[in-house]
Amino acid sequence: MATAPPPPRTTVGNLCLGSAPDSWGVWFPEDEHQVPYTRFLDELVRAGYAWLELGPYGYLPTDPQRLKAELDARGLKVSGGTAFGALHRPEAWDEMLAHVRQVAALTAAAGAHHLVFIPPMYRDEKTGAFTESPELTAEQWAGFGRAADRLGRLLLDEYDVRLVIHPHADSHLQTQAEIERLLNESDSRYTNLCLDTGHVAYGGGDNLDLIRRFGERVGYVHIKQMDPEILAQVAAEGLSFGEAVRRGVCVSPPAGVPNPADVVAELARLGAELFVIVEQDLYPCAPEVPLPIAIGTREHLAGCGLSGTRRPNIDR
Repeated sequence: MATAPPPPRTTVGNLCLGSAPDSWGVWFPEDEHQVPYTRFLDELVRAGYAWLELGPYGYLPTDPQRLKAELDARGLKVSGGTAFGALHRPEAWDEMLAHVRQVAALTAAAGAHHLVFIPPMYRDEKTGAFTESPELTAEQWAGFGRAADRLGRLLLDEYDVRLVIHPHADSHLQTQAEIERLLNESDSRYTNLCLDTGHVAYGGGDNLDLIRRFGERVGYVHIKQMDPEILAQVAAEGLSFGEAVRRGVCVSPPAGVPNPADVVAELARLGAELFVIVEQDLYPCAPEVPLPIAIGTREHLAGCGLSGTRRPNIDR
């Protein structure tokens, strides 16, 4: 007699799903277009998430006890912190480090062990004006990996927090070649990758190829999708990322690229314990927009095997 096939898997055991303020249209510590943090937290729970990334420092409470009280009251846990800074500007190191220390201290106090580090954009988020050259000089590139390792070692030694560098549209870490250069010129003990699937796609990269070839350097994941038609407009019209977001470049699954099911399957093959944090850039958006998107996204990703029920064992 033929054996019945096994039931489909409903969870991928090594991956843990969460979300972030970005999915509620939050880009800044304070902004008139953003919902209050209490609404974000309440709606995060209503959408079915148990894990969150902290988002821009100052949006959520920065006092550890107040933050803990807000999270505990809702049964929420922290996957990691978020910091912004330039690794290619040695003259700005002290200012950058002061900011990163604040984020790292809050992240550690919240019981999390990852700091998502986002390089600055060379175009203004709101106006699209260029604020810096899109290309780094050879001298700036020469120090990029060393600066990342210096920061990563400090975070690990002093806060038990692991540095994961986040590629970003309109930044100097956007294309696959730039991502690979950083990984090849840095030390896996101190510097690893926050694979943001949407920003990799925005920069013309191949997420699945990066996972297959650099899987041991993927320490954290942001999962999002981009609309190919609007990506074509970006290329044809020279749009800034801010304008692309206003046109709706970030879309809900299963629309857009890359296919989240393919990403989840490839990440599952790594066997590594990873947070996979939903992001859908929505700034600016009406207050009622994010919640139904968050619910639909969680339900779709659950169908791909992503669950947020337990904390991964952090080993990188």
